[in-house]
Amino acid sequence: MIIANPIYDTVFKRMMENESVAKFFIGALLEQQIENVEVKPQEFTYTDQLAGLAVFRLDFIATIKTETGEYKKILIEIQKAKNQIDLMRFRRYLGEQYKKEDKVNDENIALPITTIYILGFKLPEIETACIKVERNYKDLVNKSIIIKKSDFVEKLTHDSFIVQVERITDRYQTRLDKLLSVFEQNNFVDDRKITKQFSHPTDNEDVKLLTDLLHHSGTNPEERQRIENEQEAWRTVNAMFDDKTKVLQKKLHDTEIVLEEKNKALEEKDKALEEMSNLLEAYKRTFGEK
Repeated sequence: MIIANPIYDTVFKRMMENESVAKFFIGALLEQQIENVEVKPQEFTYTDQLAGLAVFRLDFIATIKTETGEYKKILIEIQKAKNQIDLMRFRRYLGEQYKKEDKVNDENIALPITTIYILGFKLPEIETACIKVERNYKDLVNKSIIIKKSDFVEKLTHDSFIVQVERITDRYQTRLDKLLSVFEQNNFVDDRKITKQFSHPTDNEDVKLLTDLLHHSGTNPEERQRIENEQEAWRTVNAMFDDKTKVLQKKLHDTEIVLEEKNKALEEKDKALEEMSNLLEAYKRTFGEK
């Protein structure tokens, strides 16, 4: 089956608009059954006035209710390339979400936050495809783990899930494996890595629904055009960032050379002053003070 590559915002938005798929995606990562989910794409625009370029970017906020009746806010970020500017954007965005109240059953409350990062690049220190960064409550007085949870603590700290799509293998056993399989960055059928061949069996209802959606996105001409437009726009943005980075790196290099030459001149000046001082001391020892 041909499916669209889901790391593109337009494709991922199509996925998360389906409630059952959204439950599968979040539930497989959190290892929980999700009773209810509401996903709200958050759109922002990157604008480069000099280039006359505007690129739309989507982040995703999901409010979920788990099988235990607990409500959570899920922040989902997709990052295809490693850029320092996006790391800082993640931090600002997270800070903004901590400041916002959420509405549940017509009541304004602060929900616990969980973050999900889908990365299109490898973290060199972490070799697995999917990790969970979780918190433990530790009693420092008695040196033991506290099992109970505090609503106060939960709303001030958060767990995080990180998916490295470049490290996904062809494992297809667990519920998580089956979710990750659609993000696997192999078996592409076009040079632009927009569509790929999904060769795993779709014997799971969640996987079948998800792959059917991705098949439509990958084969429908209008949806494919939107993916190509997104890809081209971000290629242009990344190229501009690369060019600007090269200019800044050259300026930094030139500045370092100038500083190095100034430091060398200062060292030579200090050496000359030291030699003159030594000569003066030798003269005084030989001829005495005049």
